[in-house]
Amino acid sequence: MQILDGKIVSQSVKEKIKEKTILFKSNGNKTPHLAAILVGTNGASETYVASKVKNCEEVGFKSSLIRFDENIEEAALIEAIEKLNRDEDVDGILVQLPLPKQINEEKIINLINPDKDVDGFHPMSIGKMVQGLPTFIPATPYGIILMLEHYKIETSGKHAVVIGRSNIVGRPISILLSRNAYPGNCTVTVCHSRTKNLKEICLQADIIVAALGIPEFLKADMVKENAVVVDVGITRVVDATKKSGFAIKGDVDFASVAPKCSYITPVPGGVGLMTIAALLMNTFTAAELKIKH
Repeated sequence: MQILDGKIVSQSVKEKIKEKTILFKSNGNKTPHLAAILVGTNGASETYVASKVKNCEEVGFKSSLIRFDENIEEAALIEAIEKLNRDEDVDGILVQLPLPKQINEEKIINLINPDKDVDGFHPMSIGKMVQGLPTFIPATPYGIILMLEHYKIETSGKHAVVIGRSNIVGRPISILLSRNAYPGNCTVTVCHSRTKNLKEICLQADIIVAALGIPEFLKADMVKENAVVVDVGITRVVDATKKSGFAIKGDVDFASVAPKCSYITPVPGGVGLMTIAALLMNTFTAAELKIKH
């Protein structure tokens, strides 16, 4: 069993971005700039955004964090996004999800200029991805692809089972794994809460992507020997033994599943770090595309 180490792979990706950024700026181009919008004070969102800002600094990007109270009206958030869309200095726009109930997430995502959609959630980005055209790939699926690539994991002809059908992870990773490319060329089964015989389907999988948001859902009796398991889940679970009062759990029961795997991602230290690395890749691409237009 080998760990798919997000720390090692994300560091390698960030080193490449840092080198590209130095070269990009030495050719007279401006510093790539990521603008993040954070609404409210959700603990997990605060952590994610702080990490994204820190990682921008690490690779030599400029970053802006725009904060709003959780009671913000939708119109005010729309105005803020339109302002960032017009700002020539901003290459990438990121709206941290989830948003408060009074705001229509879909409306907000659709408002972001597709040329600045570094999260890859805009319908135009998703549509291009489905067609196999160059576009921004949603950061978490893109991070998974970069990880499979780094470890040279064979995907062609393999049966991949994706548990979860969200627009952010499940659906896009199923499309990427089935495309005619590397990593890709898998036969993909997408499972969800209504899937019957889930255990039997998982036992056929060479590759399992667990992205359903239920802590330790995937058990050892659902995984065949030498499977590759990618755990996208990240849930805070109350744990009195921890100083923070909680533990971070993935969707995979790591202790029982890991011994059966050829490769497995840990939580934390796996896909989460790759998501940020992929986001930085998208931001650099956005800055590059601007000078090509």
